[in-house]
Amino acid sequence: MTLELGMITIDCADPQGLAAFWADALGTEIAQDYGEFLFLAPAKPDGPALGFQRVPEPRAGKNRLHLDFGSGDRAGEVQRLVALGAAEKGEHEAPGLAWTVLADPEGNEFCVATQSAPPGS
Repeated sequence: MTLELGMITIDCADPQGLAAFWADALGTEIAQDYGEFLFLAPAKPDGPALGFQRVPEPRAGKNRLHLDFGSGDRAGEVQRLVALGAAEKGEHEAPGLAWTVLADPEGNEFCVATQSAPPGS
């Protein structure tokens, strides 16, 4: 048996608002809206969908899971995401890698890294 990643679901207070931010950020659209739960169409045909589920409690502490994105123009993408409603949290570097930590409008952290060759290539 083999598992396939089909969707990543983010708990949030405002599924429609957060889905609108991520749809703009990823250049996709809302595929299904069930009120308390909705999901975006995958940004790439073979990519996972993002789901947004209303929960009553606010996020507490650091994310236990976060999304990582890559871009050939990290500074430009960070600027675009901030204009959409993200908050820049910090810049980091390690040998051969640089990334920016951001938070979406509900405070869920994610990273944008300088795009490089995938591991193992």
